Amino acid sequence: MSLDYTYRIQAPHRPGSLALVTGAIGEGEGLIGDVTTLNVGRDASIREITIEVTDHAHAGRVADHINTLDGAEVLWYRDRALIKHEGGKLTVEPRHPVRTVQDMRDVYTPGVARACTAIKDDPSQARRLTMIGRSVAICTNGTRVLGLGDIGPLASMPVMEGKAVFYRQLAGISAIPILIDTKKPDEFVETVKRIASGFGGIHLEDISAPECFEIEARLIEELPMPVMHDDVHGTAVVGVAAAIVACRNAGLKLNEQVVGQIGLGAAGYGLAALMVDAGVHRVIASDPNEASHERARNKGIEICPNLDTLMAEADVVIATTGVPGLIKPESVREGQVILALTNPRPEIEVDDALAAGAAFAADGTSVNNVLGYPGVFRGALLARAKSINKEMKLAAAETLADLTAESELVPDALDENVHQRVAEAVRAAAVESGAAQLDQAPAGL
Repeated sequence: MSLDYTYRIQAPHRPGSLALVTGAIGEGEGLIGDVTTLNVGRDASIREITIEVTDHAHAGRVADHINTLDGAEVLWYRDRALIKHEGGKLTVEPRHPVRTVQDMRDVYTPGVARACTAIKDDPSQARRLTMIGRSVAICTNGTRVLGLGDIGPLASMPVMEGKAVFYRQLAGISAIPILIDTKKPDEFVETVKRIASGFGGIHLEDISAPECFEIEARLIEELPMPVMHDDVHGTAVVGVAAAIVACRNAGLKLNEQVVGQIGLGAAGYGLAALMVDAGVHRVIASDPNEASHERARNKGIEICPNLDTLMAEADVVIATTGVPGLIKPESVREGQVILALTNPRPEIEVDDALAAGAAFAADGTSVNNVLGYPGVFRGALLARAKSINKEMKLAAAETLADLTAESELVPDALDENVHQRVAEAVRAAAVESGAAQLDQAPAGL
């Protein structure tokens, strides 16, 4: 996986100097990104240049190339991602700054006592008078983090902070990472139950399968609030939206096709299950782990004996295996839709799938669950939903598909309007399906 490094470079301030620097970067096989001028002096200028490299050793070789230039010097170079993470990505700030004694009386003593009494008399008022109505706990034990595997809860914190950043920026929700240092489902569930009253919803993240399924099911059963494992359902929402759009681009209707799911881990099972909920004609799946088969069959997913059978029968193929190159071009049928979603290298390259006859092919670069969870949870909180049901997830997927531009697979993940529209659709689906509790106090969003 490539890395982005920022280099602070001082070079002579004369014609052609920057060209020499960029030439040296090219000789070092670095790929130039952003260039920012920090200072222009009479004799020298200082710029920060972002350069894509393969690893830290490669970053050092690029620096050496630049330092060979007469008068040029790399003042420092650092991994850009680590720079962005310094001090963390989150902070807690008041909604109403306290600037006067009256402000202090309102938000703290003696005014705070009246809010406490109001909540004691009517616990539902906590959603209106505190942050609970617009907050989510992001709970993890770090047993399956991105492509890194079991790295533990502490090392998973940057991912949880990242999730929280998008909650705030895209949906106006305050999300707090909760790191739970246990691999035992009983302990995990009990911990979440004990902290749950301080939040409006529970977002489960990066928990290994099959424990993640047990943990989610128990928390849904035992907590009176929306609980969702994002790796299962957030990915499914965006994946189904992408499949709808892919079929549309191929002149097909998703619900009339045979959908083949390769891989039945958290993401794969979630995708196949939501396809069943969407009324797809037939959903088949392949996974070498027989422990995943019973769960799939109970959901109405057919298990194929092998990958070749799935490729021969499926009209739409979705792969979430983590195995690059798993799908061979010779197994692709004419007219198939192929979504190979493993990052950074997919199960089959898009160009190879298209050359083999696929009607449409895409990889996982744009199918990011950040398109799903902010709007889904905002909609659930607005509706005071007691759970996140299939109707709410399908409403989110269909809205994302409707908002996708003609030349794209999914909408822009950073478009706040997209998340607002998803939230509105999820809220409406919660009301229509009976999951909403509109007789309760408003969420305060």
